[in-house]
Amino acid sequence: MDIFLQQIINGLVLGSMYALVALGYTMVYGIIGLINFAHGEVLMVGAMTSWSVITLMQDAMPGSPGWLLLIIAMLIAFVVCAVLNFTIEKVAYRPLRNAPRLAPLITAIGMSLLLQTLAMIIWKPNPKPFPSVLPREPIEIGGAVISVTQIFILAATAVTLAGLLYLVNKTKMGRAMRATAENPKVAGLMGIKPDSIISLTFIIGAVLAALAGIMWALNYGTVQHFMGFMPGLKAFTAAVFGGIGNLGGAVVGGLALGLIESIGAGYLGALTGGVLGSQYSDIFAFVVLIIVLTLRPSGLMGERVADRA
Repeated sequence: MDIFLQQIINGLVLGSMYALVALGYTMVYGIIGLINFAHGEVLMVGAMTSWSVITLMQDAMPGSPGWLLLIIAMLIAFVVCAVLNFTIEKVAYRPLRNAPRLAPLITAIGMSLLLQTLAMIIWKPNPKPFPSVLPREPIEIGGAVISVTQIFILAATAVTLAGLLYLVNKTKMGRAMRATAENPKVAGLMGIKPDSIISLTFIIGAVLAALAGIMWALNYGTVQHFMGFMPGLKAFTAAVFGGIGNLGGAVVGGLALGLIESIGAGYLGALTGGVLGSQYSDIFAFVVLIIVLTLRPSGLMGERVADRA
């Protein structure tokens, strides 16, 4: 039971990070029907930027509180990733908005490889330990342990998701986003600027990805130039799993995928007689996706894409 509870905690933490990235995928897809495969690399840039900021500040201001360094690093990473994603949308995606769907898809993959290469040049290819800025003492809960970092991840994710759902469903900006998703031309006639709304969507997605990247670095303690590939791929899987274009589906898909992967990794060795270990946990994400798409192609909560007139 202790092991099961521990895997539940680990799964919720992992799923929270998947959910944040999946929301970025599903928001962009819901508005312009594009899968931004460079989204995982935005996560990586957020993590690498925060690593650079914290490292520099620790050298410049030794003895500074860890939480202060983390907040400053997060704010700077948010700005850097927002500018990056805004530029990507304006330079790489906007000129191809009315092109055949294959063109922006190939561009997104190319942008992903470009960002990986640039990150390797800027930060060098070797993995780097992420500074420990939060207390390390674990807290015991019913035989399982949870760290301060994991509590921070769960709390920050819950607040962020609640704020995003409120923004999209209850505010004037959210109505403008939904109207743009419904029909950009009609939205423009009603006084909405579709290009500005699409850019805002990319900026929000970038902030979510940067937050997830910092959480990933805090949780696993290391950063490197290709660290965004697998979280980005699994978050896309989570978005499809829950229902692409559906914000609630992205959250449910991310949490479900994290729990499945964590519980599967904890019991995989016992179930296979030691043939497969926890290092094969990645297979669960894609096996589950295949099963779900076979039985329910629209995802668990249904695909939500506007019917344009």
